[in-house]
Amino acid sequence: MSIQRIGIVGAGNISGIYLQNLTGMFGKRVKLVAITDLIEEKAAKASAEYGITHIKKTADLINSPDVDIILNITEPYNHYGVALAAVKAGKHVYDEKPLCAQREEAQEVLRAAVENKVRVGNSPDTFLGAGIQTCRKLLDDGWIGKPVAATAFMVNHGHEHWHPGPEFYYKNGGGPMFDMGPYYITALVNLLGPVARVCGSAKKCFETRTITSEPLNGKVINVDIPTHITGILDFANGAVGTIITSFDVYSHTLPWIEIYGSEGTLRVPDPNTFGGPVFVKRYREENWSEIPLLKDYPENSRGLGITDMAEAIVEGRPHRASGEMAYHVLDIMHGIHDASASGKYYKLKSKCKRPEPLLK
Repeated sequence: MSIQRIGIVGAGNISGIYLQNLTGMFGKRVKLVAITDLIEEKAAKASAEYGITHIKKTADLINSPDVDIILNITEPYNHYGVALAAVKAGKHVYDEKPLCAQREEAQEVLRAAVENKVRVGNSPDTFLGAGIQTCRKLLDDGWIGKPVAATAFMVNHGHEHWHPGPEFYYKNGGGPMFDMGPYYITALVNLLGPVARVCGSAKKCFETRTITSEPLNGKVINVDIPTHITGILDFANGAVGTIITSFDVYSHTLPWIEIYGSEGTLRVPDPNTFGGPVFVKRYREENWSEIPLLKDYPENSRGLGITDMAEAIVEGRPHRASGEMAYHVLDIMHGIHDASASGKYYKLKSKCKRPEPLLK
């Protein structure tokens, strides 16, 4: 089987785990060959550490005949430009989340990919980890009966107290929904299927934020987007979901995700991780039972999604972390904001299939 060659655009904070896993854990399944970044020192450091080529210009990496797939891990507002250039150059592209900042941008990328007969993939790939894949098997095997409802909560007080450059989290393409919502909504779509309509309420609770992390400690930044969002998701299968994402909560005792069925409840692990724990409580049982993880990849396996896509390209099968699902997730997130602005339900214009579960 031929091995797909990957070139990375972006050498920021998230690149470290990709570099580590694509040359280590998945190094026999894909070949990482090159990296570029606007800050040349970052790319040069990664090049030296992992033995890959440092290409100074993004366009040169995208057009390199030695690269088959572009791993686009730039900041959210740059996803569109890099992804569009990649697919127009005849390269497959795998983006960090979200797919693009705006629906129209994502639609253009997906259209261009079809025209150029290449694939689009997108993180998160945490839903392929042992934790959520175990939950998927439990649901598919009927452990809690028919799913009727779900809740998901991602609440904290923002990133300005720890992130070295947190300003973009409060700009277009950021906020708690677009930053972390993809993990939670992708997990829900994997477990319950696509969403038919949404409603919600979105609020900006503070006009400014003060950075307390280094090196920008003391800098005041303007907040341009909602920072507390509550959404209702009506799934196509009839289940009703509730999601809250917030950068305005100091402390809480909420679960990450719970699925409520006709015969019990499933407690899903943190969708920002690949592992567990997984708990089930059936309606006749007095206590929760922890379920041993039934699938592979309990550790931080970032890179699993692009590796699955690379193998799917060679095997001629659908890849799991697909552009289709990523666009549906983007449509859901924007739809919740749109519903808040209009005071009406938003009917999803996108659809996707539940990705196939991993075999192991």
